[in-house]
Amino acid sequence: MSRYLPFNRPHVTGREFANMQRAVENLHLSGDGPFTRQCQAWLEQRVGSVRALLTHSCTAALEMAALLIDVQPGDEVIMPSFTFVSTANAFVLRGAVPVFVDIRSDTLNLDERAIADAITPRTRAIVAVHYAGVPADIDAIAAVAQPETIAIVEDAAQALGATYRGRAAGSLGNLAALSFHETKNVIAGEGGALLVNDRRFAERSEVIREKGTNRSKFLRGQVDKYTWVDLGSSFLPSELNAAFLHAQLHEADEITRQRREVWSWYYRRFEDLERTGILRRPIVPDDCEHNAHMFYVLVSDLAARSRLIEYLNENGVNAVFHYVPLHSSVAGRRFGRAVGPMTLTNDLADRVVRLPLWVGMDQNDVDRVADLVGRGLQCLSSS
Repeated sequence: MSRYLPFNRPHVTGREFANMQRAVENLHLSGDGPFTRQCQAWLEQRVGSVRALLTHSCTAALEMAALLIDVQPGDEVIMPSFTFVSTANAFVLRGAVPVFVDIRSDTLNLDERAIADAITPRTRAIVAVHYAGVPADIDAIAAVAQPETIAIVEDAAQALGATYRGRAAGSLGNLAALSFHETKNVIAGEGGALLVNDRRFAERSEVIREKGTNRSKFLRGQVDKYTWVDLGSSFLPSELNAAFLHAQLHEADEITRQRREVWSWYYRRFEDLERTGILRRPIVPDDCEHNAHMFYVLVSDLAARSRLIEYLNENGVNAVFHYVPLHSSVAGRRFGRAVGPMTLTNDLADRVVRLPLWVGMDQNDVDRVADLVGRGLQCLSSS
């Protein structure tokens, strides 16, 4: 009997428990211990950011970004509707209005051509989501946004290890947010990071992360006591999470290599089915290098997607759909507004089928999934 293939299976390198034991032995379990500092240094070196600060989630990093760019009630933040709720919530919590724009048909990223019509005098930021680990076209976005006046925030939750025109995802905007949730490539169970690429925000980012205090300066001996100086909250992760993450970052390149191998097997297997027109494979622009966060196919319509996912799950393959567009959600209609008819967002969101992809899958697993997808779609087309 074939083994059950979950959509995601968290990968463990083997060093996590030893790191966590060291953290316990060090008697430093709260935030900003040795493992936290090492993870932050790794991110700063690898991504090239001015400052990297671990957080307890990507959501927290986005909330910090909203505070750093001083979002005020009534300000507007442009973003794709095809994204996770945290992309919008982080700014709605500050009283801002999320302004939803359509996505591109190739990458499913924000369509930079839709930005100009969405900009108003109230526009404070543009959030570029790197869907499936394929970076958005930041240079085109920056040409419209002028980052000196309208901040660019990367929602790089899915994109650690990806590059755009040779530059690391997470280094492309004024600020960026990463996720280390167990569904991501590199994990901490729960966790995230704020990447600061604009020096204007470097010092204040530490204050906001430390509950609005200048505690970081105190620990460095720059002040003789610390006190409340600004807005902030408790955004630090536990040192145990950082210890787990440190083991993952140590193997990040190998994790990415193995995921790309699985992704490539899928891509080759679906070439013939794409040629028949019954599905479409992901498209990665020539100037981007993806990190194999996700492999999805686009089918003909919502009915085909629903039946295919049901068929795959009946046969031991856990396939799933993705976001319900935010502009059509209850809270999206309440707090935000859409610019344009959102034609591609509505269409593509109904057609995405995400397939299992994790370290440890072999070519036989991929062949099995691909065969089932082919049989399922062919049965649907003949019925």
